Amino acid sequence: MKKATVTIAFDDEKLGALEFSLRKEHSSVQEHLEDALNALYEKTVPEPLREYLDSKAAPAAVKPKRPVKPAAPKPQSSEPKPAAVKEGN
Repeated sequence: MKKATVTIAFDDEKLGALEFSLRKEHSSVQEHLEDALNALYEKTVPEPLREYLDSKAAPAAVKPKRPVKPAAPKPQSSEPKPAAVKEGN
């Protein structure tokens, strides 16, 4: 699916403190916001609509490719090919 950007306003000092604290936990504001937005999506959007959107986003079933066989060299005949004979009318 194509991604959209969501922009919100938040106090700069609070954001800095939040980022500092989350780095200690090896996490980020971005991760937590994505989790919260996904939870809100699943809570709010009806399941049939989510399934429909998921089916549109899923790639079409891909047929497995057949393995490529190496081309075997064609045996070359040392005999000359007969020339085509034209018959007159």
